[in-house]
Amino acid sequence: MNELRIRHLGLVDFTSTWEAMHQFTAQRQAETADELWILQHEAVFTLGQAGRREHLLDPGAIPVVATDRGGQVTYHAPGQWVVYPLLDLRRRGWHVRELVDHLEDVLLATLNDFSLIGERRAHAPGIYLAGRKIGSLGLRIRRGCSYHGLSLNVAMDMQPWQRIHPCGMADLSMTSLAEACARHDDGLMAEAEASLLHHFQRALCYNRC
Repeated sequence: MNELRIRHLGLVDFTSTWEAMHQFTAQRQAETADELWILQHEAVFTLGQAGRREHLLDPGAIPVVATDRGGQVTYHAPGQWVVYPLLDLRRRGWHVRELVDHLEDVLLATLNDFSLIGERRAHAPGIYLAGRKIGSLGLRIRRGCSYHGLSLNVAMDMQPWQRIHPCGMADLSMTSLAEACARHDDGLMAEAEASLLHHFQRALCYNRC
C-alpha cells in the first residue's frame, strides 16, 4: 500500500502516546495504512528495555518512564521533534537493520539541509556532530510492525541531559540544531519539521517509488 498518513500531534504526554502506539500496532491489519506521528513530548526521561537506573543521575521532578523500546535512557522535552514511524515492515520486506539505516538517513539528510555533516557510529545507533549526539533512535518491532522511532534535538533546554548518562554512556555529550547552527529564532522548529517530513517520505518511498 503506497499510502502514508501523517499525524501532527503537537505537545503530548509520553505515556498516553506510547499506549496509543501500542494499541495501534496491536490492532492493525494487513491492509492498515502506515502512519507517521510527529510531535513534541512534555519533559520526561524514558528507559528502554535494557535501561539501567544507575544512568539516571538526578532526575529531580522530571518523570521517569520505563518503556518497551530498545536502548537505554534518553530525554524528551519541548523543542525536540519526535517522529514515530508506525510501519508494516513485512509488507515492505524490511528487517530492523534496514529500518535503522533509513531512520539514520533521514536524520543525516535533515542535518544536511542546515549545512551540517552528521555521522553514524558503529554499534551506537543515532547521529552525531563532531562527537556529540544530536539524533537518537529507539524502536520496538511487534508482529512485524514498528513503533517508537527517533528524536532530533532542535531548540530544547539542554541542561536536563546532564542529569543522565545519555544512552547509558557516561562520556557522551549532547547537542542541538540551535547550538550547531547558532540559531535561536522562532522559525527553526518549523524548518526542521518540514525537512524531517520531506526526507521521511523519500526514505520510505512514498510519493516517489
